Amino acid sequence: MSNIKKNYIYNVLYQILIIILPLITAPYISRIIGAEKLGVYSYSYSIAQYFVLFTMLGVNNYGNRSIAQTRNDKQKMKNTFWEIYSLQILLGIIMSILYLGYILLFINNYKLIFFIQMIYLLSSLFDINWFFFGIEQFKLTVVRNAIIKLLTVISIFMFVKSSSDLWIYTIIITTGTMISQLILFWYLFKFIDFEKIKLKNILKHLKPNLILFIPVIATSIYTVMDKIMIGQLSNMTQVGLYEYAEKLKNIPLGLITALGTVMLPKISNMVANKKDKKAILYTQNSMKFALFIAFALSFGLASISKEFVPIFYGDDFRGCVKLIYILVFTIIFISWANVIRTQILIPYNRDKPYIISTIIGAIVNVVLNFLLIKKYGAQGAVIATIVAEIFVAVYQTYAVKDKFQTKPMIRYALIYLIAGSIMLLINRLIGDVINFKILSIILEVSIGGIIYIVICGILLWYIKDPIISQLFSKIEFVTKRRNVK
Repeated sequence: MSNIKKNYIYNVLYQILIIILPLITAPYISRIIGAEKLGVYSYSYSIAQYFVLFTMLGVNNYGNRSIAQTRNDKQKMKNTFWEIYSLQILLGIIMSILYLGYILLFINNYKLIFFIQMIYLLSSLFDINWFFFGIEQFKLTVVRNAIIKLLTVISIFMFVKSSSDLWIYTIIITTGTMISQLILFWYLFKFIDFEKIKLKNILKHLKPNLILFIPVIATSIYTVMDKIMIGQLSNMTQVGLYEYAEKLKNIPLGLITALGTVMLPKISNMVANKKDKKAILYTQNSMKFALFIAFALSFGLASISKEFVPIFYGDDFRGCVKLIYILVFTIIFISWANVIRTQILIPYNRDKPYIISTIIGAIVNVVLNFLLIKKYGAQGAVIATIVAEIFVAVYQTYAVKDKFQTKPMIRYALIYLIAGSIMLLINRLIGDVINFKILSIILEVSIGGIIYIVICGILLWYIKDPIISQLFSKIEFVTKRRNVK
């Protein structure tokens, strides 16, 4: 099995675990803590996350790419790691001091929750996932994260018993993140040893890191700032509804972004070794696969949300259903942009169009948030998010037109759109006819999934897709051999 397949399988298995665990904890937490208190958690986490962003800058992409480009030279890779990581530590200390000042000066309500979120901020000082992604050691990071996630779930059920336990819930989540980061240091020195670094060599990474930080902070405006703006312009209940609608969207999205996580270091290494044709071929195949999954999951989740949300979250979260109908379709545009970003823009050092696209998305999102949230609450933020994601995807596609052929991919997208639409219509018929919600969901998932795969298979065979043609050829070959015997 190829390294890419292995790494993708590791990441997918982890993403499946992430899917399963919320299915276990979210119904419990949503009922125990409630929409308003969960809104407080989401609001405080979003603010702490901004300080984390300024600690990490663009290191998740920049560090990943830098390690991937230098991993064939052990000494150069070692120097690169300690230079980048030293900058991360320096920024982390500064951000921690500023966050404490922010709490003391500006926070009056739920101050304890904000203080506990400090653990999450401090954990970013020890976040070296980017190094292990750069050397393609995905199994190590996945296994570690999986174990910590399981322990976190167990702790939630053991210690969170009422709405007054919001502080305990926050401690469990933040401490889990901290432990997860610290464990990696146990393995770090198996790959590199310590190296003394000069200050000038640390600071040389500041500018390229800042360049890749611009899209990170811009993207955060329509992934993190949304919740802060809802909290300011609407209320905490609306924050809670938005948070839990987004959680459902992020479950399937994780399966697709796992592909980008695996492919970024692989493509970066290919580009560094002048293997452009192979890199572009990988990108085209990645886009076909990402779109196939994105349309299936977005249309599938939209089709079952009416029955699923009340069972999963409880009646207090019925307001999530309308949000999910719109929000899940961002999966398609995020998936498209994710492939272009991780497999063309970043590996080829095309930082400028990456930055411009995210700035455009941020501006669109903020303007629409101000116009829509006050009147429509969380629903306004959802509309703003999907419009922003469309702008980002379109601009990034235009920016890579010399490397990436769009027309063939649009043809594949239309096939998946047809299959997804038919699946959605049939699932809604099932949902409207069958009153027993659990049975309805089981039938919708199973029948809808079969319909989507069959229709896609027929349409892909009709356009003579090489992968489908190869699959049918293998089936035909095996059938002939059996007949001969």
